[in-house]
Amino acid sequence: MNKRSRFIIILVVLAVCFAFLWPSISWYTRTPKDEQTLALGSLEKIKDYSTAKASEDVRSLKALARKDASAVLEPSYDYLVQAARKSYKADGKKAPEAMTVADVLSAFSSEAELLSVIESNYRDVVLAAKKRYTNSVKLGLDLSGGMNIIVHADLDAALASQSDSNAAIADPVQFKKDAMAQAIETLTGRIDKFGLTSPVVRQQGEDRIYIEIPGAADSESVNTLVMGKGILNFRLVDDNATQAFNLYYAQHAASTFAANGKLLDPSIIPADCEVMGLYTKDDYGLDERIGYLVVKKEIALDGQHIKSAQVTANNLNNQPQVTFELDGDGAVIFGDFTAAHVNENLAIVSDDKVKSYARINEAIRTGQVAISGFSVDEAQNLQKVLQTAWLSVPLEVESQQVIGASLGDQAIQQGVKALIVGLAAVLIFMLLYYKGAGINAIVAQILNMYIMFSVLSAFNLTLTLSSIAGMILTVGMSVDANVIIFERIKEELRAGKSRAAAIASGFDNAFWAIMDSNITTFIAAIFMSQLGTGSIQGFAVSLAIGVVSSVFTALVVSRLMFDFGTDVAHKQRVSISWRIK
Repeated sequence: MNKRSRFIIILVVLAVCFAFLWPSISWYTRTPKDEQTLALGSLEKIKDYSTAKASEDVRSLKALARKDASAVLEPSYDYLVQAARKSYKADGKKAPEAMTVADVLSAFSSEAELLSVIESNYRDVVLAAKKRYTNSVKLGLDLSGGMNIIVHADLDAALASQSDSNAAIADPVQFKKDAMAQAIETLTGRIDKFGLTSPVVRQQGEDRIYIEIPGAADSESVNTLVMGKGILNFRLVDDNATQAFNLYYAQHAASTFAANGKLLDPSIIPADCEVMGLYTKDDYGLDERIGYLVVKKEIALDGQHIKSAQVTANNLNNQPQVTFELDGDGAVIFGDFTAAHVNENLAIVSDDKVKSYARINEAIRTGQVAISGFSVDEAQNLQKVLQTAWLSVPLEVESQQVIGASLGDQAIQQGVKALIVGLAAVLIFMLLYYKGAGINAIVAQILNMYIMFSVLSAFNLTLTLSSIAGMILTVGMSVDANVIIFERIKEELRAGKSRAAAIASGFDNAFWAIMDSNITTFIAAIFMSQLGTGSIQGFAVSLAIGVVSSVFTALVVSRLMFDFGTDVAHKQRVSISWRIK
């Protein structure tokens, strides 16, 4: 490989690594702390924040318009001015040169449209920060603080509770798998709703669930979420109140709800009702609010009466439908209720969210209920909601470890200090022992660390104390490649060869020795990363990355620096030893 090719390869690698590292740089150095806090919350928290802030801005703009309609908006509203100009253009109107607050407000057809534009701006800012975090190097529990919990799911107890349902226990193995999957999905939804930072919820073994929550988290609140049961019930929809509320909300979108989600004016709905969001699953499996329903506060039927639920095909039109079976008491309650409310809508409520609603066509007294009018995906989602009630898996916290944020900060400082001290000690030794050639080793080591962090960022890997330990070990091991090359060059110089010949022979003779040692280390690191878990895996991954990057810097970067001194600086001697002149 000639010098130009090596130089181009190095430039490409540095540029690509910078692109990989940029999200981490942006997140840790350019994103304000309050914005980080918002970005680390759940999507629901981000949506609530954006809606609340947008409502505040709309009220402020309307108040400003009443006070001084000719006032010019602050620069922070430039995005709104641009949206207003686009709106004028879309309506075939000419936008005023100097946009006043009155001009901006009149550009939007309704308050809901204005609210949507402002909310989108807040949402885009926070989601952009969330994307930077997603693409950056994460800090593990031992660095950022947080909590890990191991929960035992009593699948045998769940199976025993269904012993009176032949359909439920026809396949006990499949029943346990379904129960475990539903328990994990329910826990994930509850913890994410709590607004915690990027929680990890995964199955461990046959009947245990591992939960990892980085960042500050209140153990009592988390335990309540873990141990609590899903709240599922059926409520009657007040159709007239729903229609009136939606009309009111369309005209007063910014002044309907307070920041905590409560109605600012409770009198807009009947006293025996409450407003709940109507949700569906989006393409990512997250709850997405698509509207509001006004439902009765009184619960018509509690979800604990559901014995089983499944997706079937309607016998008449072969369309998907969800069928569920009620126990004896539930069948009586549901039969009386449906008989009294024929041709009214019944909402299925889970965790204070309306997951679906359907019209009561006739009295249902058999305990066998069929709900139709869904697509296949909608039917499957509704089945999962109903399963939350009947796949009741007793959960018990087996172990819980809390790592405080102060301990995390201390761990970061100690790890970074160890890395810097170790790197500095190695570089000082190389500079003193190998003189000018030691500068090549220093540059190679710095680029080695740069590449390692870039790769961690590119693959969204988590940085832990064990990962830092792997980096520190890599620093020492990567110097070994430079030592082998330098010693080979010294042997060639003692044999009387010129600078160019000694450098070429030194690198050629050292190549396979370096490759053999690093390949064996890389193989060991790969096996550890696949077979190990936790801290062992983090150590192995950082070691594997370091081995590859150290080979590149030693054989490509260091060689280019030597050749630069020979061909560009026209040096005749190699500053590599105190005993070789």
